[in-house]
Amino acid sequence: MREILGRRRRLLSQRKDGKPELISAALTFATRWQWPVLPGVTAGSRGRSRCGCPDPDCTVPGAHPFDPGLLAATTDARMVRWWWANRPAAPIILATGGRAPCAVSLPALPAARALAALDRGGMRLGPVVASPTRWALLVRPYSMEQLGELLYAKDFVPGSLRFHGEGGYLALPPSETGQGTVRWERAPLPGSASPWLPDVEAVVDAVVDALTRTGVSAPEL
Repeated sequence: MREILGRRRRLLSQRKDGKPELISAALTFATRWQWPVLPGVTAGSRGRSRCGCPDPDCTVPGAHPFDPGLLAATTDARMVRWWWANRPAAPIILATGGRAPCAVSLPALPAARALAALDRGGMRLGPVVASPTRWALLVRPYSMEQLGELLYAKDFVPGSLRFHGEGGYLALPPSETGQGTVRWERAPLPGSASPWLPDVEAVVDAVVDALTRTGVSAPEL
């Protein structure tokens, strides 16, 4: 069964101007789904593509934590409300790994082609997060040892794949980052206690196979 109906359903409440409330989304992630989150860096004053962090060459502007650091990620509703009450435009950052979802990401164009191939093959996917440059497939938590064994057993793994495991992070919808809007390409179905997630093995095998069969050669982005 493909979870594609979720993209047509509204998961998060919206303001009167039609834009999703970041605090509502952050509270859904933290309290209903028990995903630890924290606010990310907002865009710098010198332009949307610049990051508010001290690094002038930041490669993920606005899509990473800075103050507070990643270890501050929490599921505590009071802390989440306080953060976004004081920083209402801050991107929502998921601290991946542990008991939280992990993710496998790749550049947007080959990701779209890979997902189309997976749909044709009947592969069941969980939520998929999309930014203008990369898409991330959420998966069940995995350990570094598990990931290492998985990659070692494969003859070929595209260099464009990135793995967001323990100690990693990922910007969640409806964040606005220096690279643009973060959205759901495959939205979680509303109403469940926590979204269903596939195993990392199934996703990596399917994505690598899809990229190989479609002849996609993606540069590192």
